[in-house]
Amino acid sequence: MTVDEMIGRINELYHKSQAKGLTDAEKEEQQKLRKAYVANVRANLRGQLDNISIVEKDGSITDLGEKFGHKKKEQSESRRHTK
Repeated sequence: MTVDEMIGRINELYHKSQAKGLTDAEKEEQQKLRKAYVANVRANLRGQLDNISIVEKDGSITDLGEKFGHKKKEQSESRRHTK
């Protein structure tokens, strides 16, 4: 399911909940879709933040992904497997 389809279904379930109410199965589906959507947004944001580099006043470059994010973990794990 694409993000657009997911959003469409979330909105559809929301409008139905306001009009008639949802069955237990629909409530469960709505909850799963919302969790999946939030996880997708977080993963996209983390990916963007991991690719930010800051040029310091002294000209050095600080890669925030390596300093704070996921890149550091992924690189150290890949190094461990290649040795």
